[in-house]
Amino acid sequence: MVTLTRGTYALSGTSLAFKTGTWRVERPVHKHWAAPCHAACPAGEDAQAWIAKVQEKKLQQAWEILVSANPMPAVTGRVCPHPCEQGCNRGSYDQPIAIHNLERFLGDEAIRNNWAYPVPKKAKASAPTVAIVGAGPTGISAAYHCIRLGLKPTIFEALPEAGGLLRSAIPMTRLPRDVLDAELERIFALGIEFKPRHRLGRDINLEELRQDYDAVYLGPGCQRSKEWSVAGAVPGDLADGLHLLKEWVDHGGVPNTKKVVIHGGGNTAMDIARVLKRHGAEEVHLVTASGLPGPDTAPDDILNVVPRELEEGVEEGVIMHPHANLKRLLMRGSKLVGVEMVSLKKLPTASGRKARVSFEGTERVLDADIVIPCIGEAVDPEGMERVLGGSNYFRPDDWGRLSGQDNLLAGGDARGDRGTVSAAVGDGRKAAIALAAKLIDGVEPEGAPRQPIDIASLNLNYFQKGTRAKAPTLPVEERTDHAEIEGSLEWSQVSAEGERCFSCGNCLACDNCWTYCPDNAVLKTADVAVDGSHYVFDYDFCKGCGLCATECPCGYIEMIGEPE
Repeated sequence: MVTLTRGTYALSGTSLAFKTGTWRVERPVHKHWAAPCHAACPAGEDAQAWIAKVQEKKLQQAWEILVSANPMPAVTGRVCPHPCEQGCNRGSYDQPIAIHNLERFLGDEAIRNNWAYPVPKKAKASAPTVAIVGAGPTGISAAYHCIRLGLKPTIFEALPEAGGLLRSAIPMTRLPRDVLDAELERIFALGIEFKPRHRLGRDINLEELRQDYDAVYLGPGCQRSKEWSVAGAVPGDLADGLHLLKEWVDHGGVPNTKKVVIHGGGNTAMDIARVLKRHGAEEVHLVTASGLPGPDTAPDDILNVVPRELEEGVEEGVIMHPHANLKRLLMRGSKLVGVEMVSLKKLPTASGRKARVSFEGTERVLDADIVIPCIGEAVDPEGMERVLGGSNYFRPDDWGRLSGQDNLLAGGDARGDRGTVSAAVGDGRKAAIALAAKLIDGVEPEGAPRQPIDIASLNLNYFQKGTRAKAPTLPVEERTDHAEIEGSLEWSQVSAEGERCFSCGNCLACDNCWTYCPDNAVLKTADVAVDGSHYVFDYDFCKGCGLCATECPCGYIEMIGEPE
């Protein structure tokens, strides 16, 4: 028994005899929220997790965490619009983390150093087999994740080479082909069987695939142009933007034109606009119903173009016409001489939903000798007619599973609600997870998303404002059809950019909770604890004052009511 008296020195260990945690009405707990960059990434990357390894200068470990979701960081780091940066909490403080630049840096480092993908060397001979139709981003991702999860994938591709639209339609100025080839070569070397020149409906049959393989994943992309007209009028020499872009990539040829109007608001529209401008077009107008990025534009109304590509296009002389639509084509016979456009605004309708409404009196005329629609494409139904059922796109669930079709999944652009390489990569990953869960474990896939943390839950007093790293770009006069326009960050920039991360919702190992606890009720472990923290709470002595939660920079500590 410990005897206490007034006015004497405390004896060793006497404080441990009084478990002051009995006073508590709330207790601190660790809560690993999803960082908003993670929640916004359609590929499923946890940028906060791999940037934490960049902060520790452990680049290969950072890359390994990254490719646990996305096998092509050198590609997506160049071509993705990176919604993660739009969600980044740092953007509400100063500027978002340059996540795409960091991702690209890690992807390029992996290629340069030949880092090995963290996957099993070989699937079991008895492993379930998966036929994948299409070697675009979603097919490649599906095959890679099948390998990771113990399945045996085979990719069937209509073209002689893999890559899909990465190869056939994305300009070399955005994605150098040596980078694409290097990334694909490393992925296929993992043991993916690849069968080029196998077109569905011509060389292979869907029903035969379903008989020969345990499952089939359809990632054919969208190869058929949508019908387009303005009030029923169509120029005699009409060609859509994706077709022209593919022709330029394959043969280097573009229409000989002086005044161009492009109708659309995606990356294809911007890409073909920049190509035509470089090839001598005097005026290139891009007419889009969407708005330009800015404080007055709602997030769901922003032009669906990679922000840096928009900036570069404007630098090169592309003239933007946001919140506008084509009302009339001005023709002489079948030849186009101009267009009439009208302003639009997104307004609420009687149903409560918003719709774009044209405003009479805002009409104006643009001279033009060619109009190029870039309004999207649809799935070519050849070989998949029964599955599509007359629709332009597949409508699977979130795991890619098609209703009423056992072990038949679909994803990527063929879903119709995607449109980015990262979303296609995410579809392939989810499909592989669903197939592995069913074919190997006989269960339903799991993957409930964690709740993202907002900036109000962080303690910004512990962070300093800083300038976002900026990659070098070629001057406008030096930009050609083949030179990559945006360069890479230097290591010093990568390191500094990693340090800017708030580590939203995860432990930063800053020692604040351990240092500030007035009762020494936060204990620091020698090794990382099982919950991912270096710290544990000693509830015998924690009074529930909440100081640790208040002083946590990252929002990783939450106060909850004491259980009854």
